[in-house]
Amino acid sequence: MKLWSQFFIPTLKESPSDAEIASHKLLIRAGLVRKLGGGLYTYLPLGLRVMQKLTQLCREELDRAGGIELWMPHVHPAELWEQGPRWAAAREIMFRADSAGDGKRGPKDPEFVLGPTHEEVITPLVRAEITSYRDLPKNFYQIATKFRNEIRPRYGLMRAREFVMMDAYSFDANDEASIKSYFAMKTAYEKFFARVGVTAIAVEADTGVMGGSFSHEFMVPAEVGDDDVIYCEASGYAANREKATSGLVPKDLADAAPVGATEKFPTPGVVTIAALEAAPYNVAADHQFKTLVYVGDGKPFLVILRGNDELEEAKLGALGFGLFRPATPEEIEPVMGAKPGSLGAVKGTIKDPAALAGVFADHAIRLIGNGVTGANTDGFHFRNVNVARDLAITKFGDFRRVRPGEPCPKSGQPLQSRRGIEVGHIFKLGTKYSEKFAAVYMDDQKQNHPMVMGCYGIGISRTLQAVIEQSHDNDGIIWPWNAAPFQVLICVLDPQLPEAMDLARKLAAAAESAGAEVLVDDRAERPGVKFKDADLIGIPLRLTIGGKGLKEGVIELKWRAQKDIAKVPVAEAEARVAAAVREAAAKA
Repeated sequence: MKLWSQFFIPTLKESPSDAEIASHKLLIRAGLVRKLGGGLYTYLPLGLRVMQKLTQLCREELDRAGGIELWMPHVHPAELWEQGPRWAAAREIMFRADSAGDGKRGPKDPEFVLGPTHEEVITPLVRAEITSYRDLPKNFYQIATKFRNEIRPRYGLMRAREFVMMDAYSFDANDEASIKSYFAMKTAYEKFFARVGVTAIAVEADTGVMGGSFSHEFMVPAEVGDDDVIYCEASGYAANREKATSGLVPKDLADAAPVGATEKFPTPGVVTIAALEAAPYNVAADHQFKTLVYVGDGKPFLVILRGNDELEEAKLGALGFGLFRPATPEEIEPVMGAKPGSLGAVKGTIKDPAALAGVFADHAIRLIGNGVTGANTDGFHFRNVNVARDLAITKFGDFRRVRPGEPCPKSGQPLQSRRGIEVGHIFKLGTKYSEKFAAVYMDDQKQNHPMVMGCYGIGISRTLQAVIEQSHDNDGIIWPWNAAPFQVLICVLDPQLPEAMDLARKLAAAAESAGAEVLVDDRAERPGVKFKDADLIGIPLRLTIGGKGLKEGVIELKWRAQKDIAKVPVAEAEARVAAAVREAAAKA
C-alpha cells in the first residue's frame, strides 16, 4: 500500500504546448514522465512502475519461450560496427560517444558509438563462446536502454532519442530450426501483448537495414500511428505499407502488343505528370511511365512506375544495395542526357547506359502496355511506347505503394487501410551477421557451418504509450489490469476521520492479499479534485470512502472503464473487493 500524500504524482490540469497527441498529453498530465530535452524523458514514479510491469511481463514470456537473459554494454567500439554488414546505413541514425573533455574532440570517425541494437555485439560474443552443434539452439535477450539519433523526435515516447527495448537474438544450426525459433518468439510476442491488455496485430514487414529473409511487425491500431497497416478481413492478410502487395496485376496478364511506332513529340515546359495530363496533351497519369533515378552504392539506377503510382522507397531494399538515395539533378543529366521531367528508358535514348546499375520496373507498368514517357531530351516525350518492345528493363519487381481498394493478393476482396503504432518487430536474419563475424559451429561430422540467426525487438517504452493511445477517454487513461501502476485506488474523502483511514487500510490489505497493488488517496483535497485525478491516472478499480457513506454503512466501488457505481455494505466490503480483484486478475 502506498499513500498518495507520501508518494509523488504531479498531475497537471493543462497539457503542455508541445504535446500533439492524446497519449503524449496524458503521459505528462498524469505525472508519468517529464521532458528533459527533445526525445529525452525522465520516468516519474508512476511511469517507472508501468515500465517495470511491462518489463516483467516481457521477461516472463521470453523466459517461457526459452530465452536467456543477459546484459550488454550500451557503448560499442565503432570497429565492431564497421566489421558488420550495415555500418554505412546504420551510422546515419547513431550517436557517437567521444570524449567531452575540453580540447579532446574525437577524430572524424568515432571510436565508440551508442547502440541502437546489439547484433554487432552479440554475434562476436557467441562466436567466441559457442563452437559445437551440441550448444545450439540458443536465444539471448536483454531489456535495456537504446539510442537513436532521431532528426525530429516527436509524440513523446513514440519517437524518442533514448528508449527502452527488449532485444533478443536466436542462434540455430539450420534454417528449419531457425524458423521454429522465429515462430516461438512470434507466439511469445502475442502472449506478451495479450497480457499487457493491448491489441497488437502481426503484419508482414520490410526487413530494411536489418536484412534477412522475412519479418513481422506488431502494430497497435491507432489513428495517430506512425505507419499504415494494409489488411483484408476476408483473408486475414495484413502487412505494413512498406511491405504490402496487392492483386492489381493479374498473374496471367499477357504483354500488350505494340500499337504503332514510337513517336517523339514536343512538350515544352512539361516536367510533371500533372502537366502532361492537362490540355493539349491529355495523357492520363495511368498511361504515363514515371522514370526515377536513384543512386545505389555509388552507382545510378532507374525505377519505372506508372504515372499515377507512388514509389514505396523501402521496397528498393530488395535490389540488394547497401545504401541508396534519390539522385541529384547534377548526377542525372550526365547519365540520362536530360533534366528531370523529360526522362525515360526507351532503348537507345539514354546518354550513358553503361553508367547504370540497372533499370528496374514495377509490375504495374505492364497494365499500361503502350504509353507515354520522357525522350531523354529536354522538352520532348515519346508516345506509343510499348513495355515489351521499347523499354530497356533489367528486372521487374514490386516497387509501388499499395492503395486501399485494390484487390487483396489472397482473396481478391478490396484491401483496407488503418494507422498503427509499431511496438515490436521480429526478423529471420539467416546468416548475414554470422558470416560477417565468422560465428560458426562444428557439426557431428566435424564440418563448420555459419549459425542461422533471428533477431527480435519489443519497444517497452513505446508499448507504454501505445497502451494509453489505445485505452483512454476524455477524462484520462484507462489502464488495463496488468499494465496499471496500481490496480486499486482507495479515495478517502475524509482522511481526518480515523474510522475512514482504518477502513482504507483493511480494504487495502484485502486487495493486496488477493494480488493487487494499492494506492490510497489520503490527501486533504476536495472530492472533485480527487475524482478528477483518479480518472486522469486511470487506475482500474476505485473504492471511495466518505464520512457520509460511513454513516450509511456503505462504500462506493467503481471500475474506471465503466460509468456505474456500486454501493457496497461496509460489512461485505473486504470480501467484495478481494473477489473483484481475483476476477479482474483472472480475466487479464
